[in-house]
This record gives sequence, C-alpha cells and structure tokens, in this order.
Amino acid sequence: MSDDNLVTRREFTLEWAMAILSAATITISCGDDGPTTSPTPSGDRTGTVSANHGHIATVTAARIASPAAFSLDIRGQADHPHLVDLTAAEITSIGQNVRVTKTSSIDNSHSHTVTFN
Repeated sequence: MSDDNLVTRREFTLEWAMAILSAATITISCGDDGPTTSPTPSGDRTGTVSANHGHIATVTAARIASPAAFSLDIRGQADHPHLVDLTAAEITSIGQNVRVTKTSSIDNSHSHTVTFN
C-alpha cells in the first residue's frame, strides 16, 4: 500500500465526525410554544394532568363535534375519580386548540389542574 492512499489523522477525524453528524437529528424548541394536548388519530384531545398518578383527561371527538357542557371523569388508572366541569364554549376551544385550564373536583383530599392545548 502506497503512502498516497493513506489519510491523515485529521482527515480521518473530520470524515468520522461528518458521518456521525449526518445521521443526527437536531430539534430546537423555543419555550412553551407547543400544545400540551395530544390530538389522537380519532380527533380526541387528551389534556395534561398536574401531579398525575394515573389520571387521564380525554375529550372525545364526538363531544368536540357536538359541544355541550359535561363533567369529564379523569379517573384513568388511578384508584379514585376526579371530575372536571367543562362548558360548551370550553369544549369548542379545546377542539380549536385554544388553551383551556381547569381544576378538578377534590377527591382523596386533593385536586388536579388539567390543561388542554
């Protein structure tokens, strides 16, 4: 093998770094500008529950399509229920990805803050 085919340590390091970086994905996030509600393929909206220990807050696509006030049970996998009272206007806002924050009922000596979008 001739010396003409050899690469220097610097050339090797540069090529190695470029190969590694070409496979990297860089994500940039600026503050809290994204929705906290997770839209599901069905159109349901799931909110974020503070101090969560198994609760799930999901407003179904059917409720969003025909908004009417109701109490959302966020029991999920928790061993106790909490209710979140939503007005028709709040359900419409949730469907339009407008932030809605509500406090749940008190059960088991505590409540939760539920945030959609």
